[in-house]
Amino acid sequence: MKSAASELSTLRGAAPILAFDVARLREDFPILHRSVHGKPLVYLDNAATSQKPQCVIDAEARYYAELNANIHRGVHALSQQATDAYEAARDTVRRVINAARREEIVFVRGTTEAINLVAASWGQRLQPGDEILITEMEHHSNIVPWQMLCERSGAVLRVAPIDDDGELVPRELERLLGARTRFVAVTHLSNALGTINAVKRIVDLAHAKGAAVLIDGAQAAPHIKIDVQALDCDFYAFSGHKLYGPTGVGVLYGKAALLEAMPPYQGGGDMIREVTFAKTTFNDLPYKFEAGTPHIAGVIGLGTAIDYVSEIGLDAIAAHEHQLLAYATEQARAVSGLRLIGTAKDKASILSFVLDGVHPHDVGTILDGEGVAVRTGHHCAMPVMEHFHVPATVRASFALYNTRAEVDALFRAVRKVQEVFGHARPT
Repeated sequence: MKSAASELSTLRGAAPILAFDVARLREDFPILHRSVHGKPLVYLDNAATSQKPQCVIDAEARYYAELNANIHRGVHALSQQATDAYEAARDTVRRVINAARREEIVFVRGTTEAINLVAASWGQRLQPGDEILITEMEHHSNIVPWQMLCERSGAVLRVAPIDDDGELVPRELERLLGARTRFVAVTHLSNALGTINAVKRIVDLAHAKGAAVLIDGAQAAPHIKIDVQALDCDFYAFSGHKLYGPTGVGVLYGKAALLEAMPPYQGGGDMIREVTFAKTTFNDLPYKFEAGTPHIAGVIGLGTAIDYVSEIGLDAIAAHEHQLLAYATEQARAVSGLRLIGTAKDKASILSFVLDGVHPHDVGTILDGEGVAVRTGHHCAMPVMEHFHVPATVRASFALYNTRAEVDALFRAVRKVQEVFGHARPT
């Protein structure tokens, strides 16, 4: 049977909204048919991880059932077929992000490992007094590795501030980009606020100062078309599990010249060309950075997930999600005592809020009882919470399979929270 994505691919000539049949797409995701606490599942925690279409589940199962063998090491048929499938996924990633060369695609465990790889390897060139610039809205995974690097190297960490809409303050960012700035690390799309940053502008400003740039695309990859050559970024990182793919696999894109000059991140099998006790020579790109047996099934599943999204079309997905976010924002503004956290002009997929007099964890617990899955907490972005003077937020985050009816279910549950805590608006 064709997936909904395959069927939609024949409708590319139509306007995206006409081709986007969310009810049909939902049939591709088996978990969406289950119930939670006796209620239909309303899954709105996609910024944490997305659900998986059947084709991705099948791709992983098929690898283990039909191809299971290690890659790059065997002359037997299974090993060669597994290698071909693994490397085909690399070509898929290269194509979808428009990298110049397949050697610029390094498979890692996720965005966190990709950032740590760059910090540990590229970061060896930093000297005391050099500066790394990040922003106030970063995920911990794009803060802590740079703090650790500063401790090792004597470099200084600078932080560009955000305003109360959750947007970067352009003049402050430009002011902090100075003669000592060597590296800039910035999120493409904030996981806590939904803010979409003007990363092309940031790359251009950083390059004018001679600084390299890494873009954390963990949240952006499922929602925004990525063209690394157009962005001219030096590194771009994203994870598979937020992009309808498996957990435990991700991608680091790096410009070939930079990757060539960087030492390996880990030592072991497959990243070597020759080993003696006197000296080891390293493999070519990208294998120099892929030590040990990788998550083969996960990489194959990621390639399948990217194909699935590509067949639907990110433009169509983004248009659908934009409508959901606009509808949810309108609903939120109608709730007395609800405060939105993150009101940037350019944002996507994420609605974060707090309710007067109710801790976000209590909100999440009651929502869960209504079958509505959201994330509550600091979202691995404690500095964002500090900026807005809140301990945590409730975060609803949207994906291609979410519906207006699910937004309605969310806000019915929110009003139940207010009833439980005696904060319901009089009718």
